[in-house]
Amino acid sequence: MENLKSLIREVPDFPKPGILFYDITTLLKDPRGLRAVIDALQQHYRQTPVDLVLGIEARGFIFAPALAYALGAGFVPVRKPRKLPAEVVSVTYDLEYGTDTLEMHKDAVGNGSRVLIVDDLLATGGTAAAAARMVRSVGGTVGGIGFVVELTFLNGRRKLAGYDVFSLLEYDR
Repeated sequence: MENLKSLIREVPDFPKPGILFYDITTLLKDPRGLRAVIDALQQHYRQTPVDLVLGIEARGFIFAPALAYALGAGFVPVRKPRKLPAEVVSVTYDLEYGTDTLEMHKDAVGNGSRVLIVDDLLATGGTAAAAARMVRSVGGTVGGIGFVVELTFLNGRRKLAGYDVFSLLEYDR
């Protein structure tokens, strides 16, 4: 997996000075790299009973449907507010600089559904933790939370204690 890091562009000072942004668009355009990501996620979760793969807007939408297909599961989008047309369940969570809200259709996850949450990046863990709370609020169970990239120096796993957290690539800075 470490060779996938060579496919990720590092952009200094984005979105603000002092931040090093890990741009996965360069990984996504590489057919072998994209296949390796989906295959590795599928390999990790192939023994996990999964009914639904939940993808968090926006980059989670790239990986979650492909993984759902590979696992023979359904896909559920989790969106920013006012993007879904039917009745929603929402969760508001704290960020370092304020709050944010996520929504999913109220009927997307049935009682007892086994859910895998997928996103591109684990930073502070707040977004994934919020998605897990939303799944549990409608009676679903979270079987795992998977990421392509983890920024280990931000300690996001602490907010996800008790879950099977898996990331393909780790960055220490």
